[in-house]
Amino acid sequence: MATGHTDPQRRDRILAATLDLIAEVGVAGVSHRKIAARAQVPLGSMTYHFTGIDDVLLEAFSRYSDHVVALFERHLSAATTPDEAREAVTDLIHTLSENARRDLILTQELYTLAARHEPYRGLCRRWMRRSRDLLEHHFPPPTARQLDALIEGLTLHRALDDAPPGRDLTREAVRRITAAPEP
Repeated sequence: MATGHTDPQRRDRILAATLDLIAEVGVAGVSHRKIAARAQVPLGSMTYHFTGIDDVLLEAFSRYSDHVVALFERHLSAATTPDEAREAVTDLIHTLSENARRDLILTQELYTLAARHEPYRGLCRRWMRRSRDLLEHHFPPPTARQLDALIEGLTLHRALDDAPPGRDLTREAVRRITAAPEP
């Protein structure tokens, strides 16, 4: 194994290994020893780089939330009209739900931690705020909040359904939420 001096990516490997392990065995099955073995680093690297398991988990989940926000940004950045933004949201939902197993598990594990522990709730709040900020480039704040919830819900439902509904249903749901209110 390389020493820290010749292994500048050690911290990144530890965080990647943490997310991989969570996806495989859940947060309850993760330990310093298992992470170090997966990352192929000495066990002492865990306490050198992190103050404890919560520090590792929070940083790993922060990186995961950055990944999801980057997906939002990739999908929404090219939209210049409301119709393009609606289609981008539809595409985002399908991208998130079709590449689902690992991301679904990571998201649900984070939400479970957030339900029990404030630091993870704070991380989820920041993640939701960043997602809504991107949606607010195209939709009013109340609509962006509704869309954010729709994205979460439809992604989960599509990922768990044996026969997930197609794009037409997603497109219609997005259209209904984003339609201008009737006078």
